[in-house]
Amino acid sequence: MLLAVDVGNTNVTIGIFREEDLIATWRMATDTRRLPDEYGLLIRSLLPLKGVDFQDVDKVAICSVVPPLTQVFEELSDTYFGVRPLIVNTGIRTGVKILYENPRDVGSDRVVDAVAAYNLYGGPTIVVDFGTATVFDAISRDGDYLGGAIASGINLIAEALFERTSQLRRVELIPPKTAIGRNTASSIQSGIIFGHVGMVEAMVRRFKAEVGDDATVVATGGMASLIHKETSVFDVVNPDLTLVGLRLIHQINADDISIKARDNHV
Repeated sequence: MLLAVDVGNTNVTIGIFREEDLIATWRMATDTRRLPDEYGLLIRSLLPLKGVDFQDVDKVAICSVVPPLTQVFEELSDTYFGVRPLIVNTGIRTGVKILYENPRDVGSDRVVDAVAAYNLYGGPTIVVDFGTATVFDAISRDGDYLGGAIASGINLIAEALFERTSQLRRVELIPPKTAIGRNTASSIQSGIIFGHVGMVEAMVRRFKAEVGDDATVVATGGMASLIHKETSVFDVVNPDLTLVGLRLIHQINADDISIKARDNHV
């Protein structure tokens, strides 16, 4: 079985694959203070809840945008599963050509999403990932990663609004009944949620004008379902896109991983 780990700025998302089937997922808060033993014990305690024996995990793939935790999960993989993990970084084969001015500047999560989106839906494709930031990525008809855009995420906007104003309070991020708020809470909800929807729709229109009107628009990330309910701009909502991309990249690099593992035991 493959343990796929997506380390984001807000959440760590973990998935277990049996062959090509994603059979279990978990999300936990990202905490750079946690040690490998803490994350390791937590993961091993979660696996049996989905009927998975930790001894069945013989492959690990990691995508991380939090450098301090990359090493944590690498050590965890070795200590708790006895596996040398595949870590998505420069030099890993992905099957996708990166056309960014400096390919090293592209976050590993964006590359992983692009791999999954193109393999699942073809090209051209536009991926909108709703995480700490709302990230737009464009994949060409031929499967090349073209680039994208980065905007503040919904939770980030809400938190900044609360912290930088004296009289506004935190509100539950649910859509109000009308765009015109009749109280402070609904006014904030309208501005944050409907405002974000408008931004997403406008960005998708601009991206389509550049990559093709027939582009498949894919939403992923923790807040994708919230925004999806308020717009028809998405063709697909796939909350597990990054995990699927990790499986595909691990598969592409499987031979190299096996050779390195044999070399380490010589």
